[in-house]
Amino acid sequence: MSDTLHELLLRLSGRLPDDVMWRFRDWAATDAVSVLARTLPRTLLHDRVGLTDHEQRLLESALVPHGADRAATSSIRALDELPETDFAFTPESPDRAAMGDSATVVLGATLRGRPGVGEVRSSWRQVGGRNGRTNRVILVTATSGCARLAGELQRVLRALGEHDPCVEVLPAGLEPPPYHRAALASSELVCTGAEDEGHLVTV
Repeated sequence: MSDTLHELLLRLSGRLPDDVMWRFRDWAATDAVSVLARTLPRTLLHDRVGLTDHEQRLLESALVPHGADRAATSSIRALDELPETDFAFTPESPDRAAMGDSATVVLGATLRGRPGVGEVRSSWRQVGGRNGRTNRVILVTATSGCARLAGELQRVLRALGEHDPCVEVLPAGLEPPPYHRAALASSELVCTGAEDEGHLVTV
């Protein structure tokens, strides 16, 4: 269930607001699945976010056993396939924010050589053109405990001053969705964990 829910949240990145996504991931990391079961379907309906057949199966498998309203889950709009992301990414912060350097140092110290972790990469997502808002996106590949690792790293980034941290922990072997492919294409390596085969970028 934890893996199923984590994959669903991963696939919703870039389609729901950052402040919603980090909270959902925090609940998933702390086993507050019953809260997600009530909240996530309503959020998808409210924001008119559609799901592919695969995502619909993930939603029902992860949340219906924990109290999700079947009427709500069946009312979510269907998608034939995931659209390409509209976000622009860059490897370096456009404004060279000092917080980004602090995050790199702390994440490197936290994850370098860590068992279960492969590559740790960083990208900056920009909204609204050259002078728009930027958000740091951390991309990590892991062989286990993805939901809890995402929750842990979110808390680290919030302690460093990021209000709505964007942490994407991809299970090793998972084909990245379009949002993550775009972020990975414009990312830089922060550090590597202990897993030699946990590579995110294969060009």
